[in-house]
Amino acid sequence: MRVILASPEAKVWSVRKHIPLGLGYLAAVLREGGHEVMIYDAAIEDVGVEYYLDQAEAAGRPYQMIGVTATTPLMPDAWAMAQMGKKRGLHTVMGGPHLTIMPLESLSAPHDEYVDYVFKGEAEYSFLELINTLDAGRLPGVIPGIHFKRNGEIVASPESPMIPDLDALPFPAHALFKIDRYTNLQPLTDGLDVDARSFTILTSRGCPYKCTFCSKPVTGDTWRARSVDSVIAEWKWLVNGLGATEIGVTDDIWNLKLPRAKDLCRRLIAEGLNTVPWVTVHGMKVNHTDLELFQLMTAAGCKRVGFGVENGDENMLRNVIRKGQTLDQVRDAFANAKAADLQTMGFFIFGMPGDNEETMEKTIQLALELDPKLANFMLAAPFPGTVMYDMIEEGGEVFADNWGDFAIHEQKSRFTMNENYDSDLVIKKWREAYRRFYLYRPERVVEKMMFKENWTNLPGTFAQIKRFFIGAKDQEPTPAAKKSKPVAA
Repeated sequence: MRVILASPEAKVWSVRKHIPLGLGYLAAVLREGGHEVMIYDAAIEDVGVEYYLDQAEAAGRPYQMIGVTATTPLMPDAWAMAQMGKKRGLHTVMGGPHLTIMPLESLSAPHDEYVDYVFKGEAEYSFLELINTLDAGRLPGVIPGIHFKRNGEIVASPESPMIPDLDALPFPAHALFKIDRYTNLQPLTDGLDVDARSFTILTSRGCPYKCTFCSKPVTGDTWRARSVDSVIAEWKWLVNGLGATEIGVTDDIWNLKLPRAKDLCRRLIAEGLNTVPWVTVHGMKVNHTDLELFQLMTAAGCKRVGFGVENGDENMLRNVIRKGQTLDQVRDAFANAKAADLQTMGFFIFGMPGDNEETMEKTIQLALELDPKLANFMLAAPFPGTVMYDMIEEGGEVFADNWGDFAIHEQKSRFTMNENYDSDLVIKKWREAYRRFYLYRPERVVEKMMFKENWTNLPGTFAQIKRFFIGAKDQEPTPAAKKSKPVAA
């Protein structure tokens, strides 16, 4: 079967893109199973997916299926892709984080008119089973993770599969990505090199921690690690086979097992792979680090590490966010990383339930104290399936209009709690954090002025300045009385 795997575009960031690795894994498994696959990533394309469907049809080799992946904020565009595919007579399949949390939503009106199948969880092998079944001219039965409608009734698998042996998966189909169109590894931050051939690698899946704001429905709470041998083999392929000049580790928590993390670094050094710089794309857990790890990372070629700090108040960390770390551990991790000559990033969240002027001020003060090279201040978004969402449903109101309003980097308030929660204050303190960290310190201003991308993309730079430091109309909160839950279209 000829399959096109598609991902909608996240429109918040105008130039910073990195490859959707999940589609790379799906494509690799399907190709290994004998099927023809194309990956369409709207983030780096200048034509719609229809262009490639038209081309294939004109060549007499039409696609027969479109598979669309989406996070919560991308659902409106994902549904539009599925609807377009169904109009052309394709089998339509949807999966990804949002579909894992709410699989029945896309099989309810009006989406059931154009969505044929929905998958929960890690779908590499389940998706292949569905395609093999359809390709053989048979109707599918209950496949792990699958949901669909037959004769008006929902057929739902009770499973949300997780793959226990990650070494058994083929390496992602990196050759299907138009790698020269991806600008760098860090959609949230400045890249190391805007002209890099940037590839990502996943060394583990899952995270056992249960932060209340975090949604990890696909990979789950069970941490599963690839062997060091498997990771090194893929790393070699990226560097020697595909010419990678920058690599990003995209695990939720690659350093959960400290001895394994150190072994991986030692192998990178021993294999001579430390000449290509790499970064941790997501935040490392501070309580699984020590000075030796950071020194080994530096020797292995790592240039930048990120940490999920989240909040500067111990009570917020322990009882609201439930981060499983202390502020002293945060301070130690930053100090050790800097001692090892690594660039540091800090991720901070404003507007969790319980946040007030005092706790948000503590967060700003902590960011200034830690002084990472890059600080990202984000507004809390109540994603469905998270404890945070349930907390707000019980004690407040969500006033986002649709799933598109749930982009955490859109920087606008989306909910209210009780009389002690001030959504306007949250926006004010969030914007104050950016001003105090970047604008009010001359050395930070100079750093930003020296960054080439800020000058080569002036419209984007001015848009971000307005969004982060001044404010825009689309960042104002929607009145809570207008809508208590997002609409599903």
